[in-house]
Amino acid sequence: MTDTTAETHTATARLPQVGASHNPGMPLDMDWVARVQANTSAIERRAATLPGRRSVKKAHQAAWLARAISCIDLTTLAGDDTPGRVRRLCAKARQPVREDLLQDLGLPGLTTGAVCVYHEMVPVAVEALAGSGIPVAAVSTGFPAGLSPYALRVREIEESVKAGAGEIDIVISRRHVLTGNWQALYDEMREFRAACGAAHVKAILATGELGTLRNVGRASLICMMAGADFIKTSTGKEAVNATLPVSLVMVRAIRAYRAATGIRVGYKPAGGISKAKDALVYLALMKEELGDDWLRPELFRFGASSLLGDIERQLEHHVTGAYSASWRHASA
Repeated sequence: MTDTTAETHTATARLPQVGASHNPGMPLDMDWVARVQANTSAIERRAATLPGRRSVKKAHQAAWLARAISCIDLTTLAGDDTPGRVRRLCAKARQPVREDLLQDLGLPGLTTGAVCVYHEMVPVAVEALAGSGIPVAAVSTGFPAGLSPYALRVREIEESVKAGAGEIDIVISRRHVLTGNWQALYDEMREFRAACGAAHVKAILATGELGTLRNVGRASLICMMAGADFIKTSTGKEAVNATLPVSLVMVRAIRAYRAATGIRVGYKPAGGISKAKDALVYLALMKEELGDDWLRPELFRFGASSLLGDIERQLEHHVTGAYSASWRHASA
């Protein structure tokens, strides 16, 4: 991450979602899938170098943290969600940082990338975000396990789209990956893509439950072949969620797919990313592996609920020189 690039991002921290294109997919290519391998030790060595490879300070760090905010899917996926909580979350998405701080940073109008909720809360979120340009993302297909009856999973997608969700985060059937039934995974993802219609679809791989990095690479590729607009690490409910080795495998699958097809697919790490310094590492990963195009909400999102609070604290420190207490930066 260079200082010049950071300055450019300061002026363009929030880009509109209009114009983001769908991935049309392609026929299942099992020869390509079979060629996907993963050198675990090499991947882990490369991932271990990432936190120390790039360092941005002062105004440049503030610019990159503002970019991170614009790429957050601000999320609430709790059993005790209420309409009031979702409305407060949407208000936070509309104004993620105090107005006086945004004015000092030269970033009035900065918002998060989306708000992510369960299907039941989609109408509430759509109403609360009306006129903001912030899309509502709905988790679907029996989230988080993906084990409800298949017809109901497809119907859930259709109902969320009908309720106004512009993005659908679906969960794949992990058993197809663990048993090597790649055709079934492709067919499932293809039908989920069709049910989404005009909405963008993010395929959640639940990477912590796929066993190997090779499985992660193959599942990533097949979901893209079947039309996923984003591939996403986790539901946030697994024991292991987003990690740098998994992310490296997934973004390199995206790079290979772009090289072979010319189609850009987005990436969403989710679960366990709660500190501003971690967000900077993931932005560095995206820049180094995929380039500047993937530093925008059209192609990169954080699935997070607590990350925003820590970023807001860092931005307040940049403006005022003092750290505030974390409880002053609640998400909702």
